[in-house]
Amino acid sequence: MSVLAGVCLAATLAMFATGLSDLRQMLATKSVENIQFLPFLTTDANNLSWLGYGCLKGDGTVITVNAIGAALQTLYILVYLYYSPAKRPVLLQILLLLAVVVTGYGYFTVLVDTGTRLAHLGLFCSVFTISMYLSPLADLVPNVPGIVTSLVRFWLFQRYRPEQDKPYSPLPA
Repeated sequence: MSVLAGVCLAATLAMFATGLSDLRQMLATKSVENIQFLPFLTTDANNLSWLGYGCLKGDGTVITVNAIGAALQTLYILVYLYYSPAKRPVLLQILLLLAVVVTGYGYFTVLVDTGTRLAHLGLFCSVFTISMYLSPLADLVPNVPGIVTSLVRFWLFQRYRPEQDKPYSPLPA
């Protein structure tokens, strides 16, 4: 293994291990309060997708990193589910993840030509990687309309600000 591959392996495993602090908090408090579930779910989907890519490509580094990452994320998900007071929404999200992974597997196995399978799977994995990095922002989404309308208001105030030099006469009362 090259030095670059070793550094990438260590950095990626360290990134997947960041959930250990959340795991420790869930175990200590026996609660999922203040812990986001979506990052665990999207990272698991990401790991499973890249694991399939690594298997198809025969890349041992990609397989190792993502097998460990998937195992860690699955552990985080199971502990989250165990301590979650609302199990039904969590289970539905897990089932949705499984449906996406199984559908993706079926699509790439049955429908995609063998010659282009690796390229298509790489694109699919890249989309999951982007969603994984964006998933912590899910809590901000309800605030986006407020942010957008506030920016429009600021622009309108800037565009149509009252001019101080205009002479005007007050209306008679």
